[in-house]
Amino acid sequence: MTDLHIRPARLDELSTVEALLIEASEWLASRGIDQWQFPPHRDRITSAILRGEVFLAEAGGRPIATLQVDDQADPEFWTPDDRPETALYVHRMAVSREFANAEIGGKLLDWASERVVAAGRTWLRLDAWKDNYDLHHYYEKHGFTLVRVIDLPHRGSGALFQRRAFHDAIGKHT
Repeated sequence: MTDLHIRPARLDELSTVEALLIEASEWLASRGIDQWQFPPHRDRITSAILRGEVFLAEAGGRPIATLQVDDQADPEFWTPDDRPETALYVHRMAVSREFANAEIGGKLLDWASERVVAAGRTWLRLDAWKDNYDLHHYYEKHGFTLVRVIDLPHRGSGALFQRRAFHDAIGKHT
């Protein structure tokens, strides 16, 4: 797939973003994974859309994926020693199951890395569900390193990953 177009989501596309997240949560549940088993955080997503941090990826003019990229380091996970200001953070990345094998997620992560470079930062970071080991392997396959796992009883997420943003060819990390 070469015609992937990534753009900011509009407020009138909130339901599209939610639908992609719900589809992902239903697929996870069908695999026995309790990640995202709650309604999407509409208030948080709305605020992020208004700040220009939520994006839709389209193929053939049709939304097929979403992600949020921002400079908000979760203070329960990323400490001052991590130098949070050196990174951008990926949240709520979901790809339509119809395109699950088209490497859309990898393209979204590469696109987010380009944003890191454009912002003059070094790291692309994310937190993943602590016990979703398939997801951990997915991120490692895409050049991320597990920094640590934070085990907070009120959070399912807490596996912290980062990769250095690349400065030249897609997929080449420096």
